[in-house]
Amino acid sequence: MENNDKLQQLDDLAEVINLEAIQQLPKATEHFISDLHGEFEAFDHLMRNCSGIIRIKIADVFTGELTSREQEQLAFTIYYPEVFIQEKDRSSDEWLILLNRLVKLTRHVSSKYTRSKVRKAMPKVYAYILEELLYQYDQDTNKQAYYDVIFSSIIELDLAVNFATELTTLIKRFVVDHLHVLGDIYDRGAYPDLIIDTLMQTPSVDIQLGNHDIIWIGAYSGSLACLAVALRISLRYGHTRLLEEGYGISLDRLRKFSEQFYQDNAAFRPRGLDAQSPLTDDDILDITRMHQAITIIQFKLENQIINRRPEFEMEDRLLLGKLNDDKSTITLGDVTYPIKDGCFDLVDSDSPDELHLAEELIIHDLLHQLQQSPRFKEHIDFLVKEGSMYQTYNNNLLFHGCIPCSEDGEFLAINFNGESYAGKALMDFYANAIQVAHANPQVNDDLETDLIWYIWSGDRSSLFGKHTMKTFERYFIEDKATHKEKQNPYYQLREDEAFCEKILNEFGLETSGYIINGHTPVKALLGENPIKAGGKMLVIDGGLSRAYQKETGIAGYTLIDNSHETYLVAHHPFTTKADAIENYRDIIPEQIIVSKRIERAKVHDTDIGHQLEKEARQLREKWFLK
Repeated sequence: MENNDKLQQLDDLAEVINLEAIQQLPKATEHFISDLHGEFEAFDHLMRNCSGIIRIKIADVFTGELTSREQEQLAFTIYYPEVFIQEKDRSSDEWLILLNRLVKLTRHVSSKYTRSKVRKAMPKVYAYILEELLYQYDQDTNKQAYYDVIFSSIIELDLAVNFATELTTLIKRFVVDHLHVLGDIYDRGAYPDLIIDTLMQTPSVDIQLGNHDIIWIGAYSGSLACLAVALRISLRYGHTRLLEEGYGISLDRLRKFSEQFYQDNAAFRPRGLDAQSPLTDDDILDITRMHQAITIIQFKLENQIINRRPEFEMEDRLLLGKLNDDKSTITLGDVTYPIKDGCFDLVDSDSPDELHLAEELIIHDLLHQLQQSPRFKEHIDFLVKEGSMYQTYNNNLLFHGCIPCSEDGEFLAINFNGESYAGKALMDFYANAIQVAHANPQVNDDLETDLIWYIWSGDRSSLFGKHTMKTFERYFIEDKATHKEKQNPYYQLREDEAFCEKILNEFGLETSGYIINGHTPVKALLGENPIKAGGKMLVIDGGLSRAYQKETGIAGYTLIDNSHETYLVAHHPFTTKADAIENYRDIIPEQIIVSKRIERAKVHDTDIGHQLEKEARQLREKWFLK
């Protein structure tokens, strides 16, 4: 064998040793969250406390050494270093104590990773020092004085604040290896842009798109109807901050137009305002008028899609044409209902879906502004690149909404151009439409762009999950029987173990895995269980949104999957960041065990492990080794 071949063989066989050894390390921790709905402070706290894992790790290391209060203080120091480290004065002795505790905890939470992976996560400026401190195998014997001098020098050189802050970042990085976000980052809350900024800085993350994310993707991709929906929902919850401050969009044209044609209207006043709301009476009136204007524009644009896409089979939603001549009543089926809080002065009975010239100018101006907003483009590009309709990960299936099906559990199909799509193929079909529409944002009436709106509101959408969206009825008809939106049978069938196994099989997964589902708030207040179908289905809901908490009774569920167990975390409602910091008020979690592993799961049992096993096998075969 030539020398070069011999050297290559040695390199390859050394890599085999590395790949096979890594497979024996403990499986890394996965963190699952869903339905964030713009609630940045609650989301941010969740990310900082890692759904309570940091408190658990502190207890593992320091029980018997620190009191409960001291453990709590250490936890908040890790959560909010900008407050508890950077704004606190400490003596040298106090710094020495804190640095020792942070290093001890960092050593504990990084212990199941390779030295190479830990090194890559370290800030370069402290890499050498941190390696010395973290791999302290003889801490009780020969080297303690050596470590004490390292700490003393850090303190003396006025580096303690920066060094301690870096340690808190490392702890959070090692406690959770991978984050899964199961959709609905946008809408209801005012700060989805800050959530996306955070996700863009998260080292390892995947996103399953939600129905409220899809309308913003549609807006960027040229769907005027999706843009109108996104604006309407923002105004419904009293938020202009995201548009005007977050993305630099001027609402002046819409504002002036609405002042001319709309008045105060109880049905369109912002929802969910409390005593702390910064909105004045003038602001509320302003939003109320714009809310009416964009709602009518939305209905007209949706009518246009329904008329040009008969294959969507949504003709029953052409409601503007069912108003009587004076717009005081509407006939649905055989029943005529009075209109409450109507605002249809700009709806022409002969051409109900035709935009007024000013409406057309406004919606096209808003589209142009959004598409030209660098920050909005960056966020949507990120969502489309990292987002998916579903994810298979470590034999689990993750998605936001549902698999549209009939009452007997058969997957419902949608037909286009002679092709039929159902189950996994339907999700793949929608995913392709999103990619095509996003790549061609200047085209706003093609099938792919219209499909994004259909994904928002169509009865065979895997994100909507209902037969019909009753937005019109909820605004204008008092009879609540007309408001009911019938859920797809999926939501009853997901209680059935055999049905869930059928879904797992559809996506090529073993039935030992879980389906992890977002979208629908779990009504814990009424005794609903997030663990369904004998443990096959785990529902993590939108409880972070304050709009849901009166129904759920809690602040939602997150999911943790580590090498020892899989468990749900039920969260108590979050107040404010200021309250949390001042009173050490955490989202105190309650664990609900889904399953405990008889043997600790290893990297070998994961998707990454399977890939490493394949690479090692190929290298062995290259040199005729078994």
